[in-house]
Amino acid sequence: MNGFMTTFTIAGGLALFIFGMHTMTEGLRGFAGANLRRILSKATRNRLNGTGLGTLIGFLVQSSAATVMLVGFINAGLMTLGQSVPVMLGANIGTTLSMQLISFKLTDYCFLAIALGFLLRTAAPKPRAKAIGTALLGFGLLFLGMSTMSGAIAPYRETFIPIFKQIDGSTAGGMIRGILLATLITGIIQSSGAVIGITFALIAAGVITDLPGAFPIIIGANIGTCVTALLGSIGTHIDARRSAISHLLFNLFSTAVAALAAPLFYRWIPLFGSDLVHQAANANTLKMVITALMVLPFAPLHAALVRKVVPSRKAPPQPSFLDESLIPTPEQALYAAMRELRRMTELCRESLVLDEQLLDEQAPRAIRTVYQNEKTIDAVKLALGDYLAKITSRVLSRRQAVLAQHLDRCMTEIERIGDHLKVICRLNGKLVPYTQYAFFAPCRNQLKELYIRINRILGNLSDSLDPAHENYEEKAAAILTARKSYVEKKEEAKKLITGHVGRHELPPMLGIYLNEYQMTFSKIARHCKTIAGTQQSPFFWLKQHKLNRAADLYTEKDILDELDESDLFDTL
Repeated sequence: MNGFMTTFTIAGGLALFIFGMHTMTEGLRGFAGANLRRILSKATRNRLNGTGLGTLIGFLVQSSAATVMLVGFINAGLMTLGQSVPVMLGANIGTTLSMQLISFKLTDYCFLAIALGFLLRTAAPKPRAKAIGTALLGFGLLFLGMSTMSGAIAPYRETFIPIFKQIDGSTAGGMIRGILLATLITGIIQSSGAVIGITFALIAAGVITDLPGAFPIIIGANIGTCVTALLGSIGTHIDARRSAISHLLFNLFSTAVAALAAPLFYRWIPLFGSDLVHQAANANTLKMVITALMVLPFAPLHAALVRKVVPSRKAPPQPSFLDESLIPTPEQALYAAMRELRRMTELCRESLVLDEQLLDEQAPRAIRTVYQNEKTIDAVKLALGDYLAKITSRVLSRRQAVLAQHLDRCMTEIERIGDHLKVICRLNGKLVPYTQYAFFAPCRNQLKELYIRINRILGNLSDSLDPAHENYEEKAAAILTARKSYVEKKEEAKKLITGHVGRHELPPMLGIYLNEYQMTFSKIARHCKTIAGTQQSPFFWLKQHKLNRAADLYTEKDILDELDESDLFDTL
């Protein structure tokens, strides 16, 4: 019975540790808010800047989560593979710094952190204070879990010592066994921090008594954590997948260098402190800093190597048009914003085509692409929103100011279209049990007709967002005409399907799914109608002769100071 209780206590302590780490990360991410995305967007300026900002992100959210964010940015075209390498290196360094924090013996204060964190999370009025509370709560749970594990292991240390003697980093065999074991466990639980935390608990329990016993586990955990990014890259574009491979290749290189240089670590690390937990944390940080600095000067070559390792005939995703160097010339920046809206629309059209294919056959790759497209559209929306905000920091004409507002509205409508296309993808899955029966054939035909008309609407929408033309009202009219054609066909399909259900020629549940399908299509058409209405505004157009005209900075305070409040109230 004691053996069972010990096992469950260790498992419970591990669960507390992992949950605490995730909770702490959630709190830190909530405290940073949208700044994490802005930090990533600024990380493309130069290698040192990218590494520094990547270190901050890695400290806040761990390297695996940071790499997943990078994969999403690259898949959205907001960052290139070459730009991601320094950020990835920094994220790996940042993760070791968070492990430094955990290496401090703060177990005696875990309940204080839990109580204070819970109080802030539940009672604090401001979101950022709640986020601090969440981080404190996770921090306390993390130490409570580590204390629980070490307390459960300590009485049985003599049983565990022979097992971990097999992981002796002073021998080649022990080093390899330790690296492979840590890689496997980290790959399963997808958290290098958890495996390193377990190592700290084993040290506190007296099972691991020297640095060679801990070092192989620590460096192996850095390989296993790459699994999270590899899984997150499934269904993404080629360069996004290459980013996950880039993370893996770096950690393989880093681990190989650390394994070969292990005797130097064993000789020099103890000089900086006698506490074994701190020694393990210091070794982890030093190993990552040294190897990251070795790779950083050759970041372009590292990206080229990844492209060689993962070749592809497919082109990388279309890059974003949101060039911040255009902000001083607002007309060019607005031009770029409109092109970005068109890119979002093309992603919607791609998802629509895939949804139509899924009506005939459930293809996992197509489903993943639809879901990834929706994430990409969300990421582009956030980036475009920030871009439009920066445009408004310049002195704008009345037309430019209103056009920025219209583009923001269009951006929101297109993002919602992406959400609806994801809903249709899910509905296709619900239709699968019925597609094998003959009665589904007329339903499929009706849906195919609706697909044709929705595709025509989105095609007209894409054409209307090409900033090179000047016939915005004409293009908007084409969208409205296509929508009218869809409405007529939708009413016809609705009557037909309702009739089939009423005559018991279709299962009632299928009728409900088909009704949801049509309603979702109608929402897409309605969003396109809203955009067309916006485009018919007299302010919705670009002046080609103003593309190179620069504008001065103009803060919101300047605007407020110039407003005559008495005149404003007279008009209300």
